[in-house]
Amino acid sequence: MGSETRPKASVRQRVLDEFFELAILTAYLFVTIGAVNLMKAAVLQEHGIHLAYWGVAIVKALLLAKFMAVGKALKIGQHNPESPLIWPTLRKAFVFVLLLFFLTVVEEVLVGWFHRRSMGESLGELFGARLPEVLAGTLILLLVLIPYFAFQVLAEALGERRLVAMFLWDRHAGENRPPATDRDR
Repeated sequence: MGSETRPKASVRQRVLDEFFELAILTAYLFVTIGAVNLMKAAVLQEHGIHLAYWGVAIVKALLLAKFMAVGKALKIGQHNPESPLIWPTLRKAFVFVLLLFFLTVVEEVLVGWFHRRSMGESLGELFGARLPEVLAGTLILLLVLIPYFAFQVLAEALGERRLVAMFLWDRHAGENRPPATDRDR
């Protein structure tokens, strides 16, 4: 269904499409990361520690969304178009969570370098005292990516923009059937 040939979109249209996709992904990640950070802040506040969670959440969401856009451009996690949709969904979610985990490690090393800490100190903190937090965050990210990629894989299978049209405007978008009459409703 999604393999019909289409004229190639203009550069302007591709840029707009990629920007829109990046904005949607950033918003999705922001809400998720913000909710997790809000929970952390609530727990820490009970111990007298105040956390500025919204700024961190938007920066992290933007970084993760950009990393995912780069991964998509590199065709990371591509799949066999004939397999059931669960497999490419899970494959992409796992591959991207591994990519984002790796990039989090790189980010931690760079932040440590900026603060004049050795790589061992930076990684020791990440894989030492913060390891349960890092693993929990990675698991939450995996659980967030599964529905994201499920929608993406389903959209690819249905055809360009059809899923969005079905989800937001007309559940029968793209079907070859006569429009419903008042009696059919």
